[in-house]
Amino acid sequence: MVRKERTALWERLVALLVSPRGLATLIGLLVGLGIAVHTDLFALLSALEIGDANELVRQADGIVQYAVILVLAAIPVVEILVVVPIGVGIGLNPVAVAAFAFIGNVLPIYGIILFYDRLKTWWQNRTETTTEPSKRKERARAIWNRYGLPGLALVSPVATGVHLAAALALAIGSEKRSVAVWMTGAIALWTVLLTAGVYYGVGFVTGL
Repeated sequence: MVRKERTALWERLVALLVSPRGLATLIGLLVGLGIAVHTDLFALLSALEIGDANELVRQADGIVQYAVILVLAAIPVVEILVVVPIGVGIGLNPVAVAAFAFIGNVLPIYGIILFYDRLKTWWQNRTETTTEPSKRKERARAIWNRYGLPGLALVSPVATGVHLAAALALAIGSEKRSVAVWMTGAIALWTVLLTAGVYYGVGFVTGL
């Protein structure tokens, strides 16, 4: 019975990986001394996936939990804003959670950068068949126009999603190396801040 349940969980994990909502924006919850970030409508519609992520991490054992965190952090609809609070909140080692979440979130960015030339045609076809630009794309472009690559990278984890931000920055003409550096730095910064916020926030609440 337990094996069947775990198999079902892994099947749901695969379903998350191939979800068509790959460019979803999640403005998640920062559980750090009472600091919160409100989610947008699309994130609310993705509540089922977030609940699945929580269940997947909780049902795994030992090192597998950290592997699940790494995989989930690579999924645009989940990313670090969900997996870090889940991992730290259930009592996993915060340093390990941060490390695996960071790796999982940043690896797809390198993939986008390395294979951008191949993905460019797909991207152009997708935008040509889209009658109206998505709110996330409009938001990303507005941030780019005002603050450039540094600003887009720094706010992407909570405003647009890192995958969309990286793809848009490349489409606009940013150098691949610059995109890699800024996106890596932004993800690292948010991972550290989020992990510390959740860790000390949970400690503060439990100490009351």
